[in-house]
Amino acid sequence: MKDLLKKLRKYEIQIRKAINSQMQGDFHSIFKGSGLEFDDVRTYQYGDDIRTIDWNVSAKGHGTFVKTFREEKEQTVFFILDVSASQDIGQPGHQKVDVGKEICGVLALSAAKEGSQVGLICFSDQNEKYVKPAKGPSQAYHIIHTLVNLKPRSKKTDLAKAILTTLNIIKRRTVMIFISDFIDENYFHNLKGLARKHDLVMIRLTDKRETDLPKLGIVPVYDKESGDTVWVNTSFGNFRSRISQDYTNNQEELAKFARKHQINFVSIDTGEDYVPKLLKLFKIRNKSLKRV
Repeated sequence: MKDLLKKLRKYEIQIRKAINSQMQGDFHSIFKGSGLEFDDVRTYQYGDDIRTIDWNVSAKGHGTFVKTFREEKEQTVFFILDVSASQDIGQPGHQKVDVGKEICGVLALSAAKEGSQVGLICFSDQNEKYVKPAKGPSQAYHIIHTLVNLKPRSKKTDLAKAILTTLNIIKRRTVMIFISDFIDENYFHNLKGLARKHDLVMIRLTDKRETDLPKLGIVPVYDKESGDTVWVNTSFGNFRSRISQDYTNNQEELAKFARKHQINFVSIDTGEDYVPKLLKLFKIRNKSLKRV
């Protein structure tokens, strides 16, 4: 736990210093509210934008009313982390799930220092852990402690169910940071709903072992989620190319979906330094938030 916290603090300092220097002090934090939220209604006055008229209230017959808004100062950051068995791929101590937990920890510490509320849901094909959003550094450390000690009950994945659970739990618009390998089926409809209601960031975790298979001939391959073992010929060209093509198709489909629905999307491999990727993501969000 102490080693992990030391590592997270190092990464957090690295991220914050790089942001301050590269953005020259003009960095609009992803953890600050960027829009307007509904406040109240008041009587219509000459010159008011007709698009702000509250037709439901006005229809009651007591006059014409317009909606008033206030700047959203505080933001809630909510992490959705995939902890199914498909995340247990990679070097010991640096598997996809380990990298996902590190990213959650770094961003939770950063968000807490910005005064944001921070929450967490870990999922497999069920809700493995839910941490209600709260403010302060102690909340970030609580989330880190939870991640370090988490032992999932199930090995399977159900992204559609995880998204639906999140939509049912979190009603107010929130920054949603969704961390997974996104290897599943029939979840795009729910993902679209999540992107429509919340400010969605997708972080896809990958590992080269998923595509760069060694030529070992016929070997048993164990599926951690289903518990099944199948024999495959790893030296067979069609098998290797099919694995690689499926992987590429998944990446392209996710990237296309993200562009279409204005979702910030980044893919991070377990063998690379994720800090530069996060910095690039922050820059993209900075530019888009300035246009809001």
